[in-house]
Amino acid sequence: MGRILLAAIIAIGAAPAFAEGQAPKPMTFTSQKIELPQSERMFPGGPEAEAINNNCLACHSAGMVLTQPKLTKAQWTETVNKMAKVYHAPVAPEDSAAIIDYLTNLKPQP
Repeated sequence: MGRILLAAIIAIGAAPAFAEGQAPKPMTFTSQKIELPQSERMFPGGPEAEAINNNCLACHSAGMVLTQPKLTKAQWTETVNKMAKVYHAPVAPEDSAAIIDYLTNLKPQP
């Protein structure tokens, strides 16, 4: 029902322009150039940070992740799984547990 109503509203709103014989203006697209911020910062911790440095820096800066609020292991698990499964982040499945442990231990819950 909602789709039919929406289509009717769109058709009514567009009717005067088409009734006068005016075609709608075509959309135009232009190329845009943006520069994404870059950082050389890595996750601290040496070997125990290897999994997060190898997987998460493709999409996130270390600074962005390190400033996140404290989360439980269950919350980090949900977040890492969402990144891999929903957003198709290039997270190696064998590294997920190490990433979750790293993030959980980075800011442990009280």
